[in-house]
Amino acid sequence: MKICCIGAGYVGGPTMAMIAKQCPDIAVHVVDLNQARIDAWNSDALPVYEPGLDEVVREARGRNLTFSTRVDQAIDEADMVFISVNTPTKTFGIGAGRAANLEFVEKCARQIARNAKSHKIVVEKSTLPVRTAEAVKRILSSEGNGVTFDVLSNPEFLAEGTAVDDLLHPDRVLIGGESKEAIESLCRVYASWIPREKILTTNLWSSELSKLTANAFLAQRVSSINAISALCEATGADVDEVARAIGTDSRIGPKFLKASVGFGGSCFQKDILNLVYLCEHFGLREVAAYWEQVVMMNDYQKRRFSERIVKTMFNTVSDKKIGVWGFAFKKDTNDTRESAAIYVCRDLLRERARLAIYDPRVSVEQIRADLCYACADRNGQVCGTDRDLIENNITVVDDCYAAADQAHAIAVLTEWDEFKQVDFAKVHDAMHRPAFVFDGRNLLDREAMESIGFELHSIGKSR
Repeated sequence: MKICCIGAGYVGGPTMAMIAKQCPDIAVHVVDLNQARIDAWNSDALPVYEPGLDEVVREARGRNLTFSTRVDQAIDEADMVFISVNTPTKTFGIGAGRAANLEFVEKCARQIARNAKSHKIVVEKSTLPVRTAEAVKRILSSEGNGVTFDVLSNPEFLAEGTAVDDLLHPDRVLIGGESKEAIESLCRVYASWIPREKILTTNLWSSELSKLTANAFLAQRVSSINAISALCEATGADVDEVARAIGTDSRIGPKFLKASVGFGGSCFQKDILNLVYLCEHFGLREVAAYWEQVVMMNDYQKRRFSERIVKTMFNTVSDKKIGVWGFAFKKDTNDTRESAAIYVCRDLLRERARLAIYDPRVSVEQIRADLCYACADRNGQVCGTDRDLIENNITVVDDCYAAADQAHAIAVLTEWDEFKQVDFAKVHDAMHRPAFVFDGRNLLDREAMESIGFELHSIGKSR
């Protein structure tokens, strides 16, 4: 069998690398129009950081794993074509701010239809609105050249930072389709290393909707505990103790009950907004309003954290240096999409703070690009004031100590393990007094920090 995957991003690259590693008899060709991204996949500096991914790629690359920009050729040669391109939230037109932009999915389908000379199994790997497969099937059949296609839905359920382990030991693999033969073909690929009982098969529409629903339920739990964190701060309760108490209830469980500055990543917000749009499209206004509240609560949590910093620091952070520890949306990834750090930093910049930002995996170019995007208006333009602040009030530094040197406060925005290993006595000596620490991930021990002399402010914990 030969597999082609269109899209060499956070999903396509790792997933195909794992299939190639586990199935040495399958030729896997990952294609992308971005030459720089392909060059990175063919180098020792992969464009995606995931623990263990380097080893997986090195084992298969050059054997049965290929990365190139030869899209047309790869489609022609493949038996199975995965679509793994970006489906961002629309920023224009009907459904702007909620609906998924399916432009790249449609372009892929048309390119597959143009280049296919024999039967292909086309697999939706991107996260898509329910019933997208119907449009894909119509586009594939539009060439009128007699080539036939089967369309499957095979959504990913990877958590960034643990993607390699998630691929090796998934809770389940979900495959939706109409053709039993096509479903079985994809089942055989995964069954090379995954027990058959963990491979679930459904109809197309159930598979497409299951991905959106799973992310919505997980995000709902995060927003729920973050809503309670505000109440904890107001009443003197401790959100970690509350989470532990309710998490021992077998009906609830402990996962995704960690209070924080807010969830980020490429999926949660995008998928919930897509779900909201679908509900509105089908006239389910009350259902749409219910799910939209999950996103509203997440935005509130980020805004509340920024406001708490300003109010605690005597109602002004103007010309004060704040060390920002972490910019990725979570540890063990270089992905910054919808990271809470972006919006906290934007709000602090607009209060005229000076930010010294450190993240072990995120580049200075990415940090500045994200802040420009967050400050842009609906037309994508950044006003002169915001541009000047991004240019002049941000320094990207090489370690935690540089970020803390002569700082008035530290904001912990990503839960990198190295932040727990810092010499906090050294950090305290380098800071202005009082030395504020705002722990957006509840990473630090209050008793230890206060014994050094810090004033620690954590999520969901009153002082």
